[in-house]
Amino acid sequence: MGIFEENRRLEELDKKCIWHPFTQMKEWLEEKPMIISEGRDCFIKDIYGRWYLDGVSSLWVNIYGHRKKEIDDAIKEQIDSIAHSTLLGLSNAPAIKLAEKLVQIVQRSFSLKSEIRSASGGPKSELCKVFYSDDGSTSVEVALKIAFQYWKNKGIDGRNIFASLNNAYHGDTIGAVSVGGIDIFHKTFEPLLFKTYKAPSPYCYRCELGMDYPGCNLACLDKMEEIFKANPGEIAAMIIEPMIQAAGGMITSPPGYLKGVRELCTKYGILMIADEVATGFGRTGKMFACEHENIVPDIMCLSKGITGGYMPLAVTLTTDEIFNAFLGEFKDLKTFFHGHSYTGNPLACAAALTCLDLFEKEEVLKNLNGKSKILEAWLKEVLNLRHVGDVRNIGLMAGVELVRDKETKEPYDWAEKMGWRVAYHARENGVFIRPLGNIMVIMPPLSISPENLNQLLKVIKDSITAVTES
Repeated sequence: MGIFEENRRLEELDKKCIWHPFTQMKEWLEEKPMIISEGRDCFIKDIYGRWYLDGVSSLWVNIYGHRKKEIDDAIKEQIDSIAHSTLLGLSNAPAIKLAEKLVQIVQRSFSLKSEIRSASGGPKSELCKVFYSDDGSTSVEVALKIAFQYWKNKGIDGRNIFASLNNAYHGDTIGAVSVGGIDIFHKTFEPLLFKTYKAPSPYCYRCELGMDYPGCNLACLDKMEEIFKANPGEIAAMIIEPMIQAAGGMITSPPGYLKGVRELCTKYGILMIADEVATGFGRTGKMFACEHENIVPDIMCLSKGITGGYMPLAVTLTTDEIFNAFLGEFKDLKTFFHGHSYTGNPLACAAALTCLDLFEKEEVLKNLNGKSKILEAWLKEVLNLRHVGDVRNIGLMAGVELVRDKETKEPYDWAEKMGWRVAYHARENGVFIRPLGNIMVIMPPLSISPENLNQLLKVIKDSITAVTES
């Protein structure tokens, strides 16, 4: 069978057998699928040999580009020893070493900067206990269940409800969806979800309260406090994506907002969960987004970039205060009865250890400054386009919001697929991006060169102009 025939066979088999996530399959079945066969540096290649700049880091996970030799070698070396061994009743060296490394990095990153007393253990609470799971959703499920059981184990009843934000996205499992707030993703499942309290999103371009920043004086925090005050002793934890609501539309919170959330959680004795699945490991210009406002959460969720985009892995970090609430005699049933088959997978942990070592060796955070400036200068430039209503970013996470009318902020109708039309145009010109509705998402691998970053941004700008002006 020739290459052309094999490629056609793969396309047919894909349509016959695979149900793709977040994809309207009727449309997929009518189109020619893009099938990736190879990756190198910041590029991916399809089965026809065409190369594309990976503008979304293979869905926000890739840090060092594809086929990073050091990570390749770490996985090969580990597989010669053992590929998987359960953490239920056993342990393994890579999981132990990675937990130690993560705790060191987290504590060094935060350095107890926060002067705000945490809800669980005073001003010197440190994130020092690591619970492994498989992906961002499961790390959030772990965090929610830990927070819920923490209060039970402390003998405090009634703290059975979680608070979160409108436009929030914390994953696709039922608990994670319950604390989510994006109708298009979550409303269908509403009958399955548990009750939560929703505070306004800090979406300054489309303020829910009809106010303008900075004159609003962060009125959205006042609304959050109203929820906390009206429900004393009911809320187990507040979960938040620090600094930027990624899947909600790259909604970047204004200065002081995150610190204000931490202060409110402390004031009302509510645990704070920081979902750093998308923001962790350098995406915002710092190792963790919480560092931008010098706050320390009580629980932190990490995944995506933890293995450099190689293997599924997630962790949920907690303080000693929370961990200690689960200690007791076997008969006390304070055990955290939760786990995953691939928890602490040695291959994934080996990849993650090397990924974290590379952060230091290659001075990843230091090298991001120049790239962030390139991106920010470009964002100011595209804001002048007739159908760009707003631009926002933190570090190398950016969003460009397309609108029909710039003066009125009238959005394009969802059915017009304007964001996707721009993405398809970019693809024809060698750049792969994936929009969120009418918001163009830009999140390249952190290792992208200035030259490739400039090319990526040029193609996106040209595509926005070509599609919206046509």
